[in-house]
Amino acid sequence: MKRRLILGERIMHVDAKTPLNCVFTAKISGTISEENLHQALQKIQQKHPLLQMNIDASGKAPYFVLNQHIGKIPVRIAERFTDEDWLAESKTEWYKLFDAQNEPLARLVWLKGETVSDLLLVLPHCICDGTTILNLLRELMTLTDNPEQDLIPYPSFHTVKDLLPEDFSITKLGHFKGKVFAALGRLFFFFKATSNTSVDRSNYAVHWKISTENTKKILLKCKEENTTVHAAICVAFMEAFKQVRGEKAHGKVICPVDIRRFVEAIKQDTMFAFAPIAELKLDESKNSFWTKARALKSDLDAKVSEMKVYDLLGMSEYFHSSVNKMIGFLRTTKGTHDVTLSNMGLLNIPKDYQNFSITAIHSPTVAFPWKNANTLVCSTFNGQLDFSFMSNESFLREFEAWQIKDRAMELIKENLNEFANA
Repeated sequence: MKRRLILGERIMHVDAKTPLNCVFTAKISGTISEENLHQALQKIQQKHPLLQMNIDASGKAPYFVLNQHIGKIPVRIAERFTDEDWLAESKTEWYKLFDAQNEPLARLVWLKGETVSDLLLVLPHCICDGTTILNLLRELMTLTDNPEQDLIPYPSFHTVKDLLPEDFSITKLGHFKGKVFAALGRLFFFFKATSNTSVDRSNYAVHWKISTENTKKILLKCKEENTTVHAAICVAFMEAFKQVRGEKAHGKVICPVDIRRFVEAIKQDTMFAFAPIAELKLDESKNSFWTKARALKSDLDAKVSEMKVYDLLGMSEYFHSSVNKMIGFLRTTKGTHDVTLSNMGLLNIPKDYQNFSITAIHSPTVAFPWKNANTLVCSTFNGQLDFSFMSNESFLREFEAWQIKDRAMELIKENLNEFANA
């Protein structure tokens, strides 16, 4: 099998020389069988078509190519010394390409301690979103605990058409629009400065958790205020950017949306990378924190309900001729948003197993090669909100990121009835 990367995958692939990897880490207490771990990875690889493929980027466009001689998902074992080792290892994995001959598009790092381990799943972003890596971790834990279980393989799609409903078709008018928009896109990028410079490797990640007690208080307060935790976090960070960065702040946030809620062909356990986005703006006409959060929630709900994802998937295929310019533009422009905020929500994965338990899951980290690399990923596991805030020193200094993080947490604290120190 050989299929061209769709537009969203191509953007996240960047190019053959630029790594763009997601790292997802779980802290494990108890005994992990190395044999079971390898068996689990083998079954996972047999289930998911993308883990049996390589990327051929030798031509004008990159392709996923089935490799009959693909190697097993490699496991690198290192000694675990502290609770912070996973973050240092994540930074190492950000910049390692998946370019070895017959190497699959996934690897695992096992930080091994006497009674505690960290398991780091590493995948290129062009084959995974948050739902993908959460599902892979769930499968890994289940099979490592009970290797006798089986996973059911599924076929890969060949083109975008395979993702669209049978009764969906692009009309002649739609085809004409696609050609026109593609031409306008080429014209737009023709007049924009773009860059294909290599990664400067000055990315960083700021990571923290909120206590179980305070996470519960936030959840209850958001429910009481008829809004969501996602909206509250958006408001807190946009306000924090404004207070820390002043005129450099934009009062805008970009939120990726899980495409599975729209496209039936992409199941919860299907590996997929492309996510439609909603851009949200802070409503300065609102006075209170919670009024802004309610307005933001309403805006997000409206934009999600209006998304025409089938049209988006179909029309995106007309823009392949501009994708390299798009990537160059992302590497050059500062953008008009403060941060991209990806909220994985409550992680649906068991905590306790027969021989071990998951004591913590750290929100994924990633080092985007874009000019504006500001990215916030949050998730909730075992009653605790967890955050990974990432950027690049050349765009946002790390000390500023800490200031923004601290101010955002203070704003949430100030707007709760009670909030003990996290």
